[in-house]
Amino acid sequence: MVRLDRIGKRYGRGPWVLRDVSLAVEPGEVVVLRGGNGAGKSTLLRIAAGVTAPTNGRVSRGASVGYAPERFPTGVKLSARDYLRHLAAVRGVPVRWELTEALGFVGDPDAPMATLSKGNAQKIALAQALHATDLLVLDEPWSGLDAAASAVLGELVTSSRTAVVLTDHHGHDLPGAREVALGAARPGGVVIELDRVGEAFALISALEGVFAAHEVGGGARVEVRAGFSDGVLAEALRLGCSVRSVRS
Repeated sequence: MVRLDRIGKRYGRGPWVLRDVSLAVEPGEVVVLRGGNGAGKSTLLRIAAGVTAPTNGRVSRGASVGYAPERFPTGVKLSARDYLRHLAAVRGVPVRWELTEALGFVGDPDAPMATLSKGNAQKIALAQALHATDLLVLDEPWSGLDAAASAVLGELVTSSRTAVVLTDHHGHDLPGAREVALGAARPGGVVIELDRVGEAFALISALEGVFAAHEVGGGARVEVRAGFSDGVLAEALRLGCSVRSVRS
């Protein structure tokens, strides 16, 4: 699993890319990050994967993490086969070449990664990430994939036993996935993600300070004006809801 507790990120003295973001993803759960350009989605993914350190806040995650960036690094001299063997050995798991076959890899497995097409390189990048056993972090994983490979990837993601965090601007159908919006709060507001909302949704929507509420699966995303969040949280807990995340 992965737990992000009040994460903030800025580069040098520049503006904050992320501020006070909290998120927990359990094994077998899929979370899709939403938000416009500059909302901090890729930054949060890198922090979740351990590639980038947060400026403040705490991160806890499992030991086996699979990360596939939106753009696979160029110039990798290892062959696709050796690359997967190496990363499987690092994780201490058997190599799973069948993942590349399922995704429709048609390149030369013994050719240097640098010579592969974008689509084939993406399939290898995804295959290595899918070897992870604790956390899977995918940044626009459908980029460069054909329709058949896209469908297979959707099945692999939703059937994974790991915690999964990803971005997807194409809006692929991922049954059971939970959406988390970044940069969704209005100025001075707070976004509260709730689980186990059920029939309490109407009551929560009508609470003082709530200016927007959206049902998400069995939960809800509630946008609250500054100064009212403590009262909304207290009432949500009294109504039997559980709090997934709170961010400003």
